[in-house]
Amino acid sequence: MRPAGLELPVRTAVAPLQRALAEHGAAVLAAPPGTGKTTLVPLALAGLADGLPGPARRVLVAEPRRLAVRAAARRMAWLLGGGVGEQVGLTVRGERRTGPRTVVEVVTTGVLLQRLQRDPELPGVDAVVLDECHERHLDADTALAFLLDVRAALRPELQLVCASATSDTAAWAALLGGAPVVEAHGASHPVEVVHAPPPRAVRPPHGTRTDPLLLEHVAATVRRALAEREGDVLCFLPGVGEIARVAGMLGVDAEVLQLHGQAPQAVQDAALAPGGRRRVVLATSVAESSLTVPGARTVVDSGLAREPRTDHARGLAGLVTVRASLAAARQRAGRAGREAPGTVYRCWAEAEDARTQPFPTPEIALADLTGFALQAACWGDPDARGLALPDPPPAGAMAAARDTLRALGAVDADGRATDRGRRIARTGLHPRLARALIDGTDLVGARRAAELVALLSEEPPRALGDDLLAVWRTVRGADDPYARRWRDETRRLRRDAGDADRADTVPDGTAAGLVVALAHPERIARARGGDRGHLMASGTAAALGPGSHLAGTEWLAIAVADRPAGSPSARILRAVALDEATARRAGAALVTEREEVHWSTREGELTARRVARLGAVELTVAPLKDPDPALVRAALLDGLAREGVSALLGWPAGAAALRQRLAFLHRVLGGPWPDVADEALLARAGDWLEPELSRARRRADLARIDTAAALQRLLPWATGEAGRLDELAPERIAVPSGSKVRVDYTGDRPVLAVKLQELFGWQAAPALAGGRVPLTVHLLSPAGRPAAVTGDLASFWRDGYRAVRAELRGRYPRHPWPEDPATAEPTRRVNPRR
Repeated sequence: MRPAGLELPVRTAVAPLQRALAEHGAAVLAAPPGTGKTTLVPLALAGLADGLPGPARRVLVAEPRRLAVRAAARRMAWLLGGGVGEQVGLTVRGERRTGPRTVVEVVTTGVLLQRLQRDPELPGVDAVVLDECHERHLDADTALAFLLDVRAALRPELQLVCASATSDTAAWAALLGGAPVVEAHGASHPVEVVHAPPPRAVRPPHGTRTDPLLLEHVAATVRRALAEREGDVLCFLPGVGEIARVAGMLGVDAEVLQLHGQAPQAVQDAALAPGGRRRVVLATSVAESSLTVPGARTVVDSGLAREPRTDHARGLAGLVTVRASLAAARQRAGRAGREAPGTVYRCWAEAEDARTQPFPTPEIALADLTGFALQAACWGDPDARGLALPDPPPAGAMAAARDTLRALGAVDADGRATDRGRRIARTGLHPRLARALIDGTDLVGARRAAELVALLSEEPPRALGDDLLAVWRTVRGADDPYARRWRDETRRLRRDAGDADRADTVPDGTAAGLVVALAHPERIARARGGDRGHLMASGTAAALGPGSHLAGTEWLAIAVADRPAGSPSARILRAVALDEATARRAGAALVTEREEVHWSTREGELTARRVARLGAVELTVAPLKDPDPALVRAALLDGLAREGVSALLGWPAGAAALRQRLAFLHRVLGGPWPDVADEALLARAGDWLEPELSRARRRADLARIDTAAALQRLLPWATGEAGRLDELAPERIAVPSGSKVRVDYTGDRPVLAVKLQELFGWQAAPALAGGRVPLTVHLLSPAGRPAAVTGDLASFWRDGYRAVRAELRGRYPRHPWPEDPATAEPTRRVNPRR
């Protein structure tokens, strides 16, 4: 069948698109899924579509996924009556199928970036179509920015089309310098929306966990759709694990296909071709827009999707399950109306749409940007500030990425790509994996380095367990679809690595640990003892899963880990055992040896040691006999800050009393009297604790400091006010009996506690702080117990004394209880016995 015989909706947009390219050199094509933008438009631009005249061009089509590349190339080749590799070719990482007649080549955006880095002019290419721009993949955004640079500086004649399955095209048109927007309208098949929320409340997604109750409901909804509707059913789920679980729950009389990026080629082919019997296709978001599943009349949408998340502080990256955006829900629903009227069953309540974000979050805002930062550095724009990106990269993520690249030797101090960095970029791998391949080749040989890096880049099925060494041995002898993909990737990586197999004498276990640790040195981990899991070099705690074969292993090189939301530690998903020597070898850049003098809160003491560490992991510890005095002083100050000046310093009665008097004067008079609260004393430690603090070496030395003498250094000697201390806040006050009684300054107001008989004849106690604060007098019984409290002695003698006298004179008959205390003789003695 020829393209001219297909009345695809996009045909009406081809002529306006050709004119826009002829006049402006760039255009935005807005065409809903199923209109033919991915297949018919590239053929028309290349001059291969009958009935759609145009100049012959060599067209490069960039797709976000390998699955979409293969599907688009097969479809276009079929339309031309040929095979892939003839007029239509494809290139993905590790596979290229083109020939001398190829004029339309479909590639991943990653492959396009590689070509732009090798030769920015893209010789021989007349037009580039960036498909599915609306999905906002990082590689696609980067490729667009690079192509705009190429058009501006090198090849203004290079034509550029941004193809989007949504009508939200204003931003793309602006990026292309005000390029025209050409719209193609899809077929008008209506899609009925049926909201089918779960019968019971389900928990929202948490990390990568999806509530099993929701998956059971999705399976039930698929069965309902098969019973109520005709045709095939396309069901959207967030990931491979959920697809497998729902497939196991269905139990239907239909062919069940699992469509995702890791699916075997035969399954992909079966899902993307018309079927002979009724089918249920369980798919990830790959089927939202870039792939067409023929025969699908019904869509069941779980409402979930996966997005990347990166913990830049801990070096952990992974995927999380989130609510799919409203735009994604529209895309998914549209799959039901491709060929005829259809139905979408949405597994959530309609009211939830009001709380759902309208568009997916751009990957650049969420992902690990190490690879992007290296691409920008190799392009000559290390900060990416000159790139015409739809959204700028977050500053924190870029800073973390540059730190990683500097540690890998991929960029210099100014962020410019080094020769090593350019070599890393050419591998097409994440820079960490490329480092493991390049350096691992010299250490363990090209074959094993390639095999292990292929395991890290093409993640094995989780069912194989968490021990990467065991997984490696299993995959070596297997012949399943994953093992075949792994061998293909190994061959590609080995070509990149070279043939340095001189190190094959290294045992497999050592080789595996070394390569993983080279890729992720910050994830080298050591057991913390007991059941406390492991500590990674990054400083993050990590725990193995229940029943792990790696339990009890002291050293691990962790290949894959994530940190579930709310968890205090990372979860180890895949790792390999290694020994300390290998850990030191792979993490050599993280090994430090230094004197550590610090205050241990747990021991309540200063500790001084010489410590060798691999990142945060302790390797060796030895006591430090003669630590640097400056480090000791800083550690003691830290101890004072942690435990408090009141707790660590000795405060005998005299020192405590002086501190209370000074606190009273500071509270009442302010400056120049010093603040003697813990925080204030700590802040002025150099003013009052020296030279004793500099001579101290341990907690006991702090306790021996004469704090009374030390506090004297804080008195306002320079102004002369220090000499008034005893006048303003006397330590003791002479009372009429001749006793000198200590004043208690611990409360809000100073208190004089004295036996009642010693104050006979005293009409008023002195006011303190220059007459500002009257003394509160606690009148004590002969036994020293409180009998009355007053701030006005004259009033007490007149009005209160009689009641006290009546109560106590019988109990203490040998003490004087005169009728008129105001004129009586004060005494400390008792009456003589008769």
